[in-house]
Parts: sequence; C-alpha cells; structure tokens
Amino acid sequence: MTINHAGSLEKEYFISYMKLVMNAFGCSIEEAKDKTFERLFHFRENEMGHETYTQFLLAYQELTKLVND
Repeated sequence: MTINHAGSLEKEYFISYMKLVMNAFGCSIEEAKDKTFERLFHFRENEMGHETYTQFLLAYQELTKLVND
C-alpha cells in the first residue's frame, strides 16, 4: 500500500493494512499491530505525526473488538 505523506492517515487505512498483514502472514491482531508499528512507524510513535498515531491506535481498538465479538 502506498502512503501519501501529505496528511494524516485515517483509521480505515490502518484497519485495511492490519487486515492485510493478518491475512498475508496468518498472524493475530496483536502481531499485525506490532508489524504495522515496526514497518510504518519504525518503532517511534511520532514518526508519522500524533494524529496518524492516534488513528492507528483507534484502528487497533476497533479490530480487537471485531475479532473478539
């Protein structure tokens, strides 16, 4: 997936990205979160800005709810 660095990424982007990671690697939501954090944020919360990181966390929370329901 291509990232446009002009603005913050939305929650929906991260939901799609983490679902793709889960499907591609056959991993759990927690592992997908870790891989996404590593690949996109390089283990730094401020790598892509505060708003983007907040959207990432919201996406993780929403996916966790979907998986657990």
